[in-house]
Amino acid sequence: MSEREQIAERLKEARIMSGLSQENAAKILQIHRPAISEIESGRRKVSAEEIIQFAKLYKVSTSWLLLKEEDESAFDEQIKIAARELSSMDESDRKKLLEILRILPK
Repeated sequence: MSEREQIAERLKEARIMSGLSQENAAKILQIHRPAISEIESGRRKVSAEEIIQFAKLYKVSTSWLLLKEEDESAFDEQIKIAARELSSMDESDRKKLLEILRILPK
């Protein structure tokens, strides 16, 4: 997989983990939705300015998006995203989720 494809994968992963559709992200960033699709498929280069905008929107580091951080940092980014999602849940839903997590095999 080329670096452009790897960056595209990270952008897609970050968007999905942040709970945004391509349409939502495009509206917020004020670009056309097909541009998001082209970037995430690796068919369109992404500029430095766009990387910064994506990182801010998805609440991930530019280093992670640009493949500069090790896999451990990618795990840290996933933990941050999970924590953000948990904090937006109400107490009842958090308890249910924790019960489900306890059931899953380790």
